[in-house]
Amino acid sequence: MKSLAFSLAVGAVLWVGCAGARAQEYPQPNQSTAGAPQATPLEAMQAVENLDRWRETLVPMFMNDYGELRRYGKADEALGDPKPGEQRVVFLGDSITDIWDLNQYFPGKGYINRGISGQTTEQMLVRFRQDVVDLHPAVVVILAGTNDIAGNTGPETLEQIEGDFETMVEVARANRIRVVLSSLTPENGTRAEWTTYTVLRPPEEIVQLNEWLRRYCQEQGLVYLDYYAAMVDGQGRMKPELTADGLHPSAAGFAVMAPLAEKAVEQALRNRE
Repeated sequence: MKSLAFSLAVGAVLWVGCAGARAQEYPQPNQSTAGAPQATPLEAMQAVENLDRWRETLVPMFMNDYGELRRYGKADEALGDPKPGEQRVVFLGDSITDIWDLNQYFPGKGYINRGISGQTTEQMLVRFRQDVVDLHPAVVVILAGTNDIAGNTGPETLEQIEGDFETMVEVARANRIRVVLSSLTPENGTRAEWTTYTVLRPPEEIVQLNEWLRRYCQEQGLVYLDYYAAMVDGQGRMKPELTADGLHPSAAGFAVMAPLAEKAVEQALRNRE
C-alpha cells in the first residue's frame, strides 16, 4: 500500500506539473484565477485514487460499448424522423446535460436530451451518428470537455480535445446540422467536500479550452454558447449558489443556463449552413 500511495502521489504531482506546463502554450486568459484556492498534495492524491477506482468500474463498458450506444439506442429508434416543419434540437453532452430536465426548463420545446454522465468528447464521437445525425436535427447543442480535462477515459492534451470538437462539427455540417458549441462551465473546489470532482479540472485549463472554443466558433461562423461568463465568480470558480457539489449546476445554475441556451438555439436556427 505504501508503494501504491507513493506512486499515486508522484502521479498527482506530475499531473499538476504537466497542467502548468500546458498552460504556457496558450495566451493568458482574461479571467484571472490567481486567487483561486489550490489543491493540497493530499487532495490531489485522493482525487487520483478516486478517479482510478471509478475507471476500474467502467472496464466492462470500455471493452464492450465504449460510446455507450445502448443508452439511447432504443429511444433513438422509437423517435423516428422529424415531423414536417419540425426543427428538432438535440442536446449532446455529459452529466451536466444528462441531469438537466429539458422539459422543465424548456417547456413545450421538445428538446431531445442525449447526455451521458462521465463521457468525454472521444465517446461522444463514437455515438455522434446514432444519437445526433440519425435523428436529423436542425441544431445540435454540444456541451463537453470537462471530463476530458479530468482524464475520465485517459490522459488527453487540449489539442486532442479540440480535434474531437472539430470532427463533431465537420460531421454535423456534412449532414446539414447547425452547431452550437457551449463553453465549459466553471467548477468550484473551495469546499473540502467538493474537491473530489474539481481537483483534476484546473480552472486555467477550463479557461484555455473555452477561449479556443470561442475563437473556433468565430472563425467557423458557429454559435458560441457562453455559460462560463454568467456562472463564474471573481476567482475563476463557479458561483457557489449555482452548484451543490462544485461541478454540476444546481436548479439555480440551470435557471441561469436555460435562457442562454434558448437564445443560442434561436440564433443557430436563423443561421444558414
